[in-house]
Amino acid sequence: MVLLFFIEGSDGCFPGMANASVCGQTPLVFRLHEGAPELVREVLLERGWEEYDEQGQEEGGWNLYWRTSAFHNSDYENILPWQRLNHHPKTVGITRKDCLARNLKRMRGTFGSGLYNFSPTTFILPNDYTRFLAEYTKHRLKNGGRSGYWICKPVDLSRGRGIFIFEDIRDLVYDSSVIVQRYISNPLLISGYKFDLRIYVCVKSFQPLIIYMHQEGMVRFATEKYNLTSLDNLYSHLTNTSINKFGPFYTTDKERVGQGCKWTMSKFRCFLHSQGINELFLWQKINNIVTLTLLTIAPSVPSSPNSVELFGFDILIDAKYKPWLLEVNYSPALTIDCQVDVTVKKVLLNDLVDLMNYKSMDSVRQRGYLKQKYKRPCYLGSQSLRSPVLPKSTCEHHPGNKKSHSIHSTFSDSMRYFPSVEMNRIRTARNSISNTKGSALNPILIPHSKTAAVTGNRKTHPVLSQMTEAIQWSEVSDIESEFDDRNLSTRVSPWQASRQPAGGCCKLPAIHIQKYKTPKFPWDPKSQDKSTPPLRVGDFILTFPFNEVTLKASWDKLNVKTAVHEVHKLISQLASGCSHKQKRGTEDELDKCKEKKDFGSLFWGPTNPPLLSECHLSN
Repeated sequence: MVLLFFIEGSDGCFPGMANASVCGQTPLVFRLHEGAPELVREVLLERGWEEYDEQGQEEGGWNLYWRTSAFHNSDYENILPWQRLNHHPKTVGITRKDCLARNLKRMRGTFGSGLYNFSPTTFILPNDYTRFLAEYTKHRLKNGGRSGYWICKPVDLSRGRGIFIFEDIRDLVYDSSVIVQRYISNPLLISGYKFDLRIYVCVKSFQPLIIYMHQEGMVRFATEKYNLTSLDNLYSHLTNTSINKFGPFYTTDKERVGQGCKWTMSKFRCFLHSQGINELFLWQKINNIVTLTLLTIAPSVPSSPNSVELFGFDILIDAKYKPWLLEVNYSPALTIDCQVDVTVKKVLLNDLVDLMNYKSMDSVRQRGYLKQKYKRPCYLGSQSLRSPVLPKSTCEHHPGNKKSHSIHSTFSDSMRYFPSVEMNRIRTARNSISNTKGSALNPILIPHSKTAAVTGNRKTHPVLSQMTEAIQWSEVSDIESEFDDRNLSTRVSPWQASRQPAGGCCKLPAIHIQKYKTPKFPWDPKSQDKSTPPLRVGDFILTFPFNEVTLKASWDKLNVKTAVHEVHKLISQLASGCSHKQKRGTEDELDKCKEKKDFGSLFWGPTNPPLLSECHLSN
């Protein structure tokens, strides 16, 4: 008789089976869809992550799946606790131009044009052509024959493609669905150049609604001076980098703007500070635009607890310092065209990963969550998790049964359910048993184990019948005891994130877990933490909720009416005591608008930004 089993060593490992992928701190794994930005790969590799290998790794063996296009419904339905997706479902309501126009119009009808007044008058053609013609004619009669300026944009294109500006309706020609907006013809200029702001917004959750804005965005310039007499000159009127980088003056050192067509947001804030502009008031108005825009779709977005979304809000500031929402970008560009891109986007991505809030247990993926959820034996067998004992038909030997399993076939079956990293050791053990004839069978002895293996006589051929009597069951300890409580999403250098040497602390991997989709981990919204979200994660600043009332309104079922009412109160408080043309030193009214308890300041950035002379004004 031979009893064969593995006993866990005193150090928590099975000697000889240690591998960097299952012992020590296991790296987080990212999965990139075709067309994903190269910068994402670069940043995650620098943080010590590994890239997912579809051929060599399990189906669900990744922590972050990044793609520029939308996920399928099944991706959200099958999401597992250690995984994150970089998109929420059904956000097209603000990222497609015609849908954004419809939703803002609906909110304007519900809450009034005094609050939702940050988007230019918009018509969706061809459906709204009659309404547009009426508005065009009305404006022309009112202004002595001048119809004003309009801009036409395809509803589903990006990067400035298909956009043109016109004054005469006879120049309006289109062959697909488009929007026609009132063109903001009095933009704020810097040395004669038009610009807009790319504001990066992360929605950590829609249920509850949690919004962060990154205080380091980008300023995008046109590369030729603004001129209403040449409406067909896109280098003068459009600020898209994808267009202006091909302009004749892109590399020219332009007055104050410099070379290229981008500034960092920090540089722009220094510019405003040098002009005596109260930039905090301006930023808060932009905050309100972001919040009110996201409130238009928040109730209709399905709950997806392990998703985050990075949006690109394009904001234009007019000559009166009023911010206007131009559009909301889905998967904003993360390509690198200049040093400003490196400065802004690398920090942005690192902060975004930090917002994903990975736990130490997420790095071991299914092993951690299954071991925490189930208590199961550690044995060589082929049954599933739901059968914690060996079936009698397999374990007991019946002399008359010619189909009894041999030791050799038993170990062949067992091999299939071990991870590939264990195959060599299992094969060696199997061969050593099958080649033993006529003598006492030697057990597999584990050095430094707490208990020795039990030996017997091979003449009682059915080994497994005796295993059921004396097999030792070991409860698998909570996987989190193997790790400390640090947050794995924190930025680390590559050498800090490298794997520990083989032989470190590990546990025997799960048996018979071929796919990750078998166990279900239901989400219970009622069990989620309802405390105040972090006010700041890197350069991401909490935008919503911004006080106790909005915090309460965001939980369970979002109360849009209450949230909009609180934003309206905030706007009223700011408007009553603030003006754009004032120095930073006179901010008593701003201080009155700040929450003093858990939420701190409602406003972006440092209390005392550097003077213009202290800023790096070079690109």
